[in-house]
Amino acid sequence: MLDTAPVGMLVGLVVVLIVLSAFFSATETALMSLNRYRLRHQARAGNRAARIAERLLQRPDRLIGVILLGNTGTNIAAAALVTFIALRVGGERAIFASTLALTVIVLIFAEVAPKTLAALNPPRYALPSAPIYYVLLKIVYPVVWVLNLITNGLLRLLGVRADKIASHSLSADELRTIVAEAGVMVPRRHQRMLLSILDLDAIRVDDVMVPRQEVIGLDLDRDWLDNLGIIQTSQHDRLPVYRGDIDNIVGVTRVRDLLPELVRGELTQAILLERIREPNFVPEGTPLNKQLLNFQQTRRRSAFVVDEYGDVQGLITTQDILREIVGELASAGDIGVTKESDRSYVVDASANVRQLNRVMNWNLPTDGPKTLNGLIVEQLETIPESGTGVTVADYPIEILDASEHGIKTVRVFPPGSQSPPKVAA
Repeated sequence: MLDTAPVGMLVGLVVVLIVLSAFFSATETALMSLNRYRLRHQARAGNRAARIAERLLQRPDRLIGVILLGNTGTNIAAAALVTFIALRVGGERAIFASTLALTVIVLIFAEVAPKTLAALNPPRYALPSAPIYYVLLKIVYPVVWVLNLITNGLLRLLGVRADKIASHSLSADELRTIVAEAGVMVPRRHQRMLLSILDLDAIRVDDVMVPRQEVIGLDLDRDWLDNLGIIQTSQHDRLPVYRGDIDNIVGVTRVRDLLPELVRGELTQAILLERIREPNFVPEGTPLNKQLLNFQQTRRRSAFVVDEYGDVQGLITTQDILREIVGELASAGDIGVTKESDRSYVVDASANVRQLNRVMNWNLPTDGPKTLNGLIVEQLETIPESGTGVTVADYPIEILDASEHGIKTVRVFPPGSQSPPKVAA
């Protein structure tokens, strides 16, 4: 039949085979380059082609078998036809030239160009081809099954099991990278919130808690009128109740539970004791994501952070965790920062370092002490005198007020500023 066929028809058949080879090459690259999570989203949204593609990719060994079967078959057929045409047109001397020409044509038009196009826009080529491969797989399944049986047997000899398909689940670090590189797809503020959620497991309760010396509570050994004044002026709904020292916690009271008697002027310590709730404790070092789950399970909104000896180190609330997710809600003045005319800042040394970084966009180290006072003392290894200067993470700092117990007030200069006098290193 081929002997009597016109040469033009044979050349046309070769062109058709090259086009088929380009189809197999392009769709192979496209299907294997698909974003699996976007594909899953499209499949769940009702896209029929996406559902078929997702089903095919569940067994990539079978899909690759179909693609390579088709691609290899078309390339071999094209090579055989070109050889036959060369013999008819130019004899044996034309075989080498025709083979060389076919190799160049296949490389350019059936391999490199189609695969490049498919890699640049995988969905455009993968989704339309998925139903075609689904039908082809049904037709040639016995051949693909035999090929996979032999191939998988060889892989087992090498210690590889084809049925152990690699998981496409994302780790937290991979998900963090995806969110960070989302660009305009996700608003910048939303990116920060998502990254903050992913970082909750790396932040401990003692990183964001209210230190014990800043916890406002009701001391039962204190005069009742003083406690009453604290209740009336408190900006917090929940107040710890203790005896003499915060380590001796009796419980927690809600100001709203005391309002009826407080309004009538009938609130007494006895009524206060009737309305207190059991305190909730959490060990220091607990990750924020775990503590958030603890709050959800116990339906509590606050907990006392204790060390290994059971001493209270501070107070953690749901608001503290929320602040880590959505960003700092306080202003510079709320955390004890005052801007001066020379671009320096007067800062309360008891300010939390993480809060300073968020509100002021600073980059003070957060892997050590939690307060600015602790950060400076750790670097100097002593409590400095007023007027002493030190540079912490490129931030020149001048001690303005200090006592034998710690630093009270400092002046912080922007990075690159002239270091204050008497720098202690």
